[in-house]
Amino acid sequence: MDFTFTEEQQAAVQAAKAVFSGVAPDGVPSPALTRGAVAEEFDRPLWAKLADSDLLSLVLSPQHGGAGLDPIALCLVLRESAKVLARVPLLETSAVAMAVERYGRAELSEEILSPVGRGHLVLTVGANGRTGHDPAELAVTARPDPGHGGGEGAGWVLDGVQTGVPWAQSADRIAVPAHTGDGRAVFAVVPRGREGLTLGEQISTTGERLAEVSLDSVQIGSRELIDADGAWEWLRQLLATGTCALALGLGEGVLAMTSEYTGKREQFGFPVATFQAVAVQAADRYIDLRAMEATLWQAAWRLTPVQGSAGVGGPLPVSGDVAVAKVWASEGVRRVVQTAQHLHGGFGADTDYPLHRYHAWAKQLELSLGPAAAHEEALGDLLAAHPLG
Repeated sequence: MDFTFTEEQQAAVQAAKAVFSGVAPDGVPSPALTRGAVAEEFDRPLWAKLADSDLLSLVLSPQHGGAGLDPIALCLVLRESAKVLARVPLLETSAVAMAVERYGRAELSEEILSPVGRGHLVLTVGANGRTGHDPAELAVTARPDPGHGGGEGAGWVLDGVQTGVPWAQSADRIAVPAHTGDGRAVFAVVPRGREGLTLGEQISTTGERLAEVSLDSVQIGSRELIDADGAWEWLRQLLATGTCALALGLGEGVLAMTSEYTGKREQFGFPVATFQAVAVQAADRYIDLRAMEATLWQAAWRLTPVQGSAGVGGPLPVSGDVAVAKVWASEGVRRVVQTAQHLHGGFGADTDYPLHRYHAWAKQLELSLGPAAAHEEALGDLLAAHPLG
């Protein structure tokens, strides 16, 4: 098979590099250093540049003003964004938009997708979309409410709490995963100002604002609930794969910083990069990144529709490839930043140097992905259910 990126995907990378080339790494102070200082907003000027470069409409169909590209193209752009720690809800907005277009009702797609592509509408989704839970573990319930359909048939009522939702204070709509009375996993796309929806303040490891989204008998119309078979699972896997792309981009940025520093820093009259102990550690991290890259593209490719369907081309369900990518990303990004911190010595702890921000972001990504052991256990269950050979 030919896994070469298409001309359209490569053009997306070039557009992303042009937008992110002048972006300084996210400089929000660490909460540990500033007694809780947080970023009040995402980078709105950068968001406008992404819209002007058609990167927010990249994965939307031409019908909604987009280029009609796939999860691979999205991951390529996310990879570039993470190299500079771009503080924008690109993953969340794009992933929810793709899921709405793929699984949602036409009325909802017509309402929100074109504004998303123009940068006028921001979407987000609960953080557990990255780690994943069984439907029974979803903390929000959705029950039918025939009396509140909003003129579009039977409506729904949402109750529960979703924690750790990124960008919720700035988003226009929040995708909330839920489970129905019969145990089906669904998700609702709820306007932030809907009656009964409140936001509680939470702070991430990176110093960014998260939110605890509480839903107290929140009424939604039928078009705002995405209940198609496999819709939530596909969105969850796309979020996880996109997070792996962020981890890869961050790791590549950190290794480049480390290479530049160790090539200039001298001891005993020689650059420390020439010392065997330093070179071996850097080589190990390079291997980590290549493994992260290979497993990322496999997962993204499996999520990409092939002849009208996704999930083909492997001995296991798509979730198997996503689990492998998460194992490498969560472990690999941690090892890369820890080695970088070690090879930078005391200079790596200088808060005027951006490495500490990459370290904080890496830890947040690792936590978002969840522990590698959990993904290995899930992979083992899949292998038991789908024996190879």
